Amino acid sequence: MSDYRCALSVLGAGSYGTALAQSTASKGLPVMLWARNEEKAQQMQQTRCNSKYLPNVKLADTLTVSSDLKEVITASKNILVVLPSHTFGKVLRDIKPYFSSEHRLAWATKGLELETGKLLSEVADEVLGDKVPKAFISGPTFAKELARGSPTAIAVAATDGNFLKEFSELLHTRTFKIYESNDIIGMQLGGAIKNVIAIGAGLSDGLGFGANARVALITRGLAEMTRLGEAYGASYTCFMGLAGLGDLLLTCTDNQSRNRTFGYYIGQGMSVDAALSKIGQVVEGYTMTKVLDTLAKRVDVQMPICNEIYEVLYEGKPGRDAALTLLGRSLKPEYDADQTLE
Repeated sequence: MSDYRCALSVLGAGSYGTALAQSTASKGLPVMLWARNEEKAQQMQQTRCNSKYLPNVKLADTLTVSSDLKEVITASKNILVVLPSHTFGKVLRDIKPYFSSEHRLAWATKGLELETGKLLSEVADEVLGDKVPKAFISGPTFAKELARGSPTAIAVAATDGNFLKEFSELLHTRTFKIYESNDIIGMQLGGAIKNVIAIGAGLSDGLGFGANARVALITRGLAEMTRLGEAYGASYTCFMGLAGLGDLLLTCTDNQSRNRTFGYYIGQGMSVDAALSKIGQVVEGYTMTKVLDTLAKRVDVQMPICNEIYEVLYEGKPGRDAALTLLGRSLKPEYDADQTLE
């Protein structure tokens, strides 16, 4: 097939999916955006705006919004999934009948499969086969800033070198810088773990613990991220880059972060259900906390911050008690014998 009419098809018309589609379309390239709800798709197409998530951004003329999944998949050989992790596998199964041998899959979904703890790359291999070129994008990116053209940088890793270069060039704009990575495992784990640490940072701020505690949580959270990543074969250096430290810092320190805000509400005394309801969007870190607790135990990696967040969210432990538990842990060196964070 060589009659694809679009450069990119994006699945997911939330804030980030819309922003990524808008960014590529802003170069004058034809892009299709899939919205699950037909009424929403029609409204966006007619008003040229995502009024719910990006009300002040006018959609590019080359961006088409549709609720017809077959139309969107067959419009381009480059498919970018930007949906919550708990829907990832189902959406891949839905699009599989429309996939050709020329299709390539990318995703910006940050998380792991809830039921199994599998990386989304493993899920994609199971559903679509390991011959389909795959790429994952991650980094410190807030949708509103990307959509309005503010300078932004992310990392891309892929299973295929040609797809990595072509997809990076496709996404790259004057204000959207793309860095290539060779660690698709580390990037995926970093994208999942940082959301849990961000809940902890928000919880700390909600309790009024201040900047000292927040920075300590970020630094020690990076150590936990690195330990689990290395146990799964990821590179230490991956976590020092945009998809690790960069994304962690952004998510833990800015009020645009849903995960940080969720933790903050709980620190202020709000219940888990009430905090989730007030945010009104998917809080990936909430479900990832349970998954990471299982993964850490599976490979015998200590993740005390993630463990305490799990006890707060799922076992009703008071946030202040969780913080005191972390502070009361036994003394130990900051670095191990190999000079990596312990």
